[in-house]
Amino acid sequence: MNSSGDSCSSSLMEVAYDDDHHEEIHVLAVDDNLIDRKLVERLLKISSCKVTTAENALRALEYLGLGDQNQHIDALTTNNDLKVNLIITDYCMPGMTGFELLKKVKQESSYLKEVPVVIMSSENIPTRINKCLASGAQMFMQKPLKLSDVEKLKCQLMNCRS
Repeated sequence: MNSSGDSCSSSLMEVAYDDDHHEEIHVLAVDDNLIDRKLVERLLKISSCKVTTAENALRALEYLGLGDQNQHIDALTTNNDLKVNLIITDYCMPGMTGFELLKKVKQESSYLKEVPVVIMSSENIPTRINKCLASGAQMFMQKPLKLSDVEKLKCQLMNCRS
């Protein structure tokens, strides 16, 4: 996994954790395709987000502290740097799909239950889209992602937080 972040210059992309402390939005981007993952990472960084990437859903779960409980303690309660404000994931991935990741995140963590999850797919299948939205996905976006998609996502996320 790769964790990197640019300095957040836009107050629009700040999330308040308390009255005095602001942190940039931290996005976990999950995609098994390297090119798609790099594209999403770049678009998010252009929009002043801190981005962590994972090449599959299992690695994402490990990062979120939901992996093998014998090897990983709950990372979210021990390290504030690991807290994410948004998860964006591909739908079709080997091993565990983005839909399965969505269900696991929403069911297994009280903190993560509140974190918006966005599903991406190159296939426009209405039943798949409806299933994801009904299971708690914030949005379903068509791949490849464009900067306008990230701007739309940013607006939705800020509406959620206001």
